[in-house]
Amino acid sequence: MSEQTEHHATRQRTRHVVVVGAGMAGVQSAVALREAGFTGAVTLIGAEPHQPYDRPPLSKAVLLGKAEDSAFDVDFEALDITLRLGLDVTALRAADHILDTVEGPVRYDVLVLATGAEPITLPGSEGVPGVHLLRTLDDAARLRPVLDRQHDVVVVGAGWIGAEFATAARAAGCSVTVVEAAARPLAGALPAEVAAPMADWYAASGAELLTGARVDRVEEGAVVLADGRSLPAGAVVVGIGARPATGWLAGSGVALGPDGSVTADSALRTSLPDVYAVGDCASFPSARYGARLLVHHWDNALQGPRTVAAAILAAENGEPMPVYDPVPYFWSEQFGRFVQYAGHHAHADTLLWRGDGAEAAWSVCWLRDGALVAVLAVSRPRDLAQGRKLIESGAVLDPERAADPAVPLKSAAL
Repeated sequence: MSEQTEHHATRQRTRHVVVVGAGMAGVQSAVALREAGFTGAVTLIGAEPHQPYDRPPLSKAVLLGKAEDSAFDVDFEALDITLRLGLDVTALRAADHILDTVEGPVRYDVLVLATGAEPITLPGSEGVPGVHLLRTLDDAARLRPVLDRQHDVVVVGAGWIGAEFATAARAAGCSVTVVEAAARPLAGALPAEVAAPMADWYAASGAELLTGARVDRVEEGAVVLADGRSLPAGAVVVGIGARPATGWLAGSGVALGPDGSVTADSALRTSLPDVYAVGDCASFPSARYGARLLVHHWDNALQGPRTVAAAILAAENGEPMPVYDPVPYFWSEQFGRFVQYAGHHAHADTLLWRGDGAEAAWSVCWLRDGALVAVLAVSRPRDLAQGRKLIESGAVLDPERAADPAVPLKSAAL
């Protein structure tokens, strides 16, 4: 071992990385550090008392009683990762390299913020019996008996989580009404013409979708709409979005964006030295899309930690910083369909359909200056897989061939 290598190893052994947040992003950050060869102390702090777990199954297998939990298959002891669970972090004193927790201060040399996002609550619904969110294992546990008893369920919000919960509730035999303030489902995520066919999925599954419907108030046993209609509700599930869980960083000096996200740089470093941020709580600059992205999806929480680990080791060893610029990806299982999306279509100038939205399987491509920038695939996984690679390579497509669902998407590249 050279003197320089020995010096780096010694530095690593004496340094302590603390990861706040024990969801996918936090767990993977701790694991990625070990996989990258980091030999210092690693502590993972989680607010929930449960063993760290994956969230996507909560709206599917866990909710329907097909799985008790979705704990990560990670041997933290073997990886020498210290778990501190059921511990609330209350503040960051960056100048002192200290986290304040309900059990006292925790010192760090390097800090990774992976606190995720918290669901937005429906104003006036706090404390009303029978109102639920679906974000945690405890939320899913509280909702399981609701589905077992086949209550009338009102879902507020026709976004991804609302559609997934409505799907599970219908599978359990519940009567389901979905209330959406906008004129269509997924109004914040997709253009009107793309979301339009999805509205029909609700009725086909036996759920009622009410669009342009604002909630005036929630009472025990009922949801009252602004137009005076009262919907019977044995349970109310609110799925109106989430915001980065960063309120505890107020006054810490960590720069936050208008959306509440930690504004990380391309190596996922924050505005403070020795502090990184990853997953749902952090936005990052995308050179690919010329925009700052806040991606609230599982794949981002899986991919970002590798960059965080590489950046921490690069800083340790005086090496060039890695760059995080992924093609965002997510999927949703709803109403018997597998919906996948890759890319970012905000600045696209061309929309191409591959197939008919009224059919069981179709996809949509977004181009900018002829290059594919995003693809949405409904039960056409091959389009998604090929489209994702084409986006990564910046491929320019022949629009005529790209719009022909019989032509493999990769064959439309010029």
